Amino acid sequence: MVLGSVTEGIRLALDQLRANKFRSTLTILGVVIGVATVMAISAVMGGLRSGIMSGIEAAGPKNFMVARWNFNSVQLSGGGDGPPWQGKPPITVDEARQLGRLSALSTVIIDVDLQAPIDYGSQHFEDVNVSADSEGWEQFTPGDYVAGGPFTATDVRGARRVVILSKPLADDLFGHSEPIGKTIRMRGAPFQVAGVYNIEGNIFSDIIKHWAVVPYTSGLKFLDAPRDFITLLAVTEDDATQGEAMDQVTMTLRRMRGLRPNEENDFAIVRQEELAATFNRMTAVLMSVVIGLASVALMVGGIGVIAIMMISVTERTREIGVRKALGATRGEIRLQFLIEAVTLTLVGAGLGLAIGGGLAFLAEVLTPLQANVPMTAIVAALVMSVISGIGFGMWPAIRASRMDPVEALRYE
Repeated sequence: MVLGSVTEGIRLALDQLRANKFRSTLTILGVVIGVATVMAISAVMGGLRSGIMSGIEAAGPKNFMVARWNFNSVQLSGGGDGPPWQGKPPITVDEARQLGRLSALSTVIIDVDLQAPIDYGSQHFEDVNVSADSEGWEQFTPGDYVAGGPFTATDVRGARRVVILSKPLADDLFGHSEPIGKTIRMRGAPFQVAGVYNIEGNIFSDIIKHWAVVPYTSGLKFLDAPRDFITLLAVTEDDATQGEAMDQVTMTLRRMRGLRPNEENDFAIVRQEELAATFNRMTAVLMSVVIGLASVALMVGGIGVIAIMMISVTERTREIGVRKALGATRGEIRLQFLIEAVTLTLVGAGLGLAIGGGLAFLAEVLTPLQANVPMTAIVAALVMSVISGIGFGMWPAIRASRMDPVEALRYE
């Protein structure tokens, strides 16, 4: 009996959609928009998270950064509070050398980030991301040299003007000609190309294609790299844990800076996992906003469901009277109209999933992001549509079930 009511309700709902295409489309439009929005954003966020996790794994799960302040923290300050690094001394080259001797670390890479214009002949690229690093930076950025090779410790000590270019930047500067040995200009200073590097595929290499690496000494001397914002990239030994390495770094820096036991660290250690955690917090806020907007769209769609179901109840008053006269119970009448409402919202959810999936695919084609549609988003969209159908279809269903059969049969 229940199965027959379900089948009948679905058939009648689909008949309503076919008979009143325009009205039905307007009815489920809110559901379509809400589900499509959640679907598309979830797919993009899922792909973005997957790419970020790949980038973190590529940099080494046990590796970490030592910085003047925790740039990973989102800090909101008033006008008089000053910058977040206020009162924290810069990381120094001498500190980097001391940390490089620790048993739990295999390498400590000095890193200073800046932006500089790059010129070669008629080619000009503004604000290229430049990393001024010590030798061995590749341990923190896995990839391969497609031409030339790395700069050496001798290059760093002598502040030689050599540069490593990303493959996309080298291709755009030199085309098919040999890049090694050619001279480019950064902020007017000549730098000779020593190598062309291709990072292992991840979201960062896909988004930031033009970048360069120079010896940190050359960056400080010729490119005005900000000495006050040196960051250290710490590579943990294979036989050491990240915790051991971080403890050794903390104790060494506290001793070098003369910090007393009751004083807080005036430096920051940033783990790779914290970057992912920050991203998760940011996306959680974004998803909350998206779900809020989707809920408004579902509310509008729900009001439309109420409207079309009330019209359906009115149009089928005599039918309801006949069914009651033939013995149909209130529960059976109520179930039939609830199934019709749920069918309407499920059709809207299906269209929303298709449109959201199409938008996610379009984002994947037009951007470096890999759209990753989580199954939980699909299930959540379907569950939301069912709940909406039941919630907004309940009033019309109850009204239909409470009709007096005699008055219903007299309805014209």
